[in-house]
Amino acid sequence: MTANPTGTSLWIRQFHPAPTAATRLVCLPHAGGSASYYFPVSKALSPTVDVLAVQYPGRQDRRNEKCIDTIGELADALVPELLPWTDKPLALFGHSMGATLAFEVALRLEQKGVVPVALFASGRRAPSCHRDETVHLRDDDGLIAEVKSLSGTDSQLLGDDEILRMVLPAIRSDYKAAETYRYTPGPRLATPIHAHVGDDDPKATVEEARAWGEHTTGGFDLQVYSGGHFYLNDQAPRVIASIRQVLTSRAS
Repeated sequence: MTANPTGTSLWIRQFHPAPTAATRLVCLPHAGGSASYYFPVSKALSPTVDVLAVQYPGRQDRRNEKCIDTIGELADALVPELLPWTDKPLALFGHSMGATLAFEVALRLEQKGVVPVALFASGRRAPSCHRDETVHLRDDDGLIAEVKSLSGTDSQLLGDDEILRMVLPAIRSDYKAAETYRYTPGPRLATPIHAHVGDDDPKATVEEARAWGEHTTGGFDLQVYSGGHFYLNDQAPRVIASIRQVLTSRAS
């Protein structure tokens, strides 16, 4: 397959094209997140790694599109958009909901004969570790309180209730997708999994993150950082360095 020559896909953002890179990294946002969250990651890894950031429907330049509120449907829609980019080894990075989505995308890619070189699962418990969560059923004030408590949204946005309420439909849809996801037991991935988690994350304990190892035959490691659910906002240099080390070692 050949890479998308125009980069016009509604799903894919390529902030810093790196045509000489040996590997591509697909970055999947958290609930309520957008492709632009990964602009600094793209900048930091280019030109060693060609970074693709995913833009879900219902936000930013796709705000007039209907949101997709199940992980399965998101994965089904995203995989065909990624296949044209598989002319180079492909890795996946997902934070929070994005990690669960990355897992389901990896399953679908492997079924099509494309085995990602790595899956980086950040700030998310393993698919088999279920919790009963109902944040998506709260009223607007309750949902806003949850978002603010995790400190994952831009601070200027958090301070502007009018703008925040405008993006609530996308946030609610993503929370529904994450909270209603149910893992279906099946064959383990061949893709190696690298789990990253904060030691004070209310959404994923260290042991729940360690359980990602049960979902792969391709090798597993876990890195624990100081911080909460959005530990990577403060620990970005370390996380990026880890990603670079994994991908460059596999490319050599």
